[in-house]
Amino acid sequence: MTEAVIDTVIFDVGGVLSATGRHSDFTRRFPPELAEQVARIFVGDYGTDGDHPWHRLERGEITLAENRRLNREALAAAGIEVPTPPPGNAPIIAFAASEPMVALVSDLRTAGLRLGVLTNNVAEFRDQWRAIMPFDEWFDDVVDSHEVGLRKPDPAIYQLALDRLGAVAGRTAFLDDVLTNVLAADSVGMRGVLVDLDPADAIATVRRWAGLTD
Repeated sequence: MTEAVIDTVIFDVGGVLSATGRHSDFTRRFPPELAEQVARIFVGDYGTDGDHPWHRLERGEITLAENRRLNREALAAAGIEVPTPPPGNAPIIAFAASEPMVALVSDLRTAGLRLGVLTNNVAEFRDQWRAIMPFDEWFDDVVDSHEVGLRKPDPAIYQLALDRLGAVAGRTAFLDDVLTNVLAADSVGMRGVLVDLDPADAIATVRRWAGLTD
């Protein structure tokens, strides 16, 4: 077995622990040629932490209903028609566990590593993503942006996650599907890992760092 260089792993939710929940899920109801413009309207410059409605929503400063109202106004101002919503009460984003990540979590728990979650999320989505796996049983701590009033890529939320786990940055891996969030983790001394649509490379990296490979 390889020598472990980490003793803690912190996971994002959407696009990492959940196979869904990436920014592309927000735009899939729109024509492909509008995807980039719609994403900018919906989440703004995601690599910053500013006053965009989505940033404020993730910090718990406004409600999802208020955010949606502002989105509709911004789409109308841009001349973009809002697609018909899903039938019934179907959510725009349906969270679903990533089975490869579930297997990784299981192996890391068995090996005795500390595990945490650090997610930019909103109050109204909490019950949905919390239902995909037993977070309180599998993880030592969960930092949800809207509950703490901070959001990635603010370095303060990474330090909060480390402090709550009693973890050392240099011995902590952080997995996220957004590059700017990974770079922010690197900036505070953590070992950032970018998770692609196929998470195999990211999982292999974490397994190697955790000493779980031959």
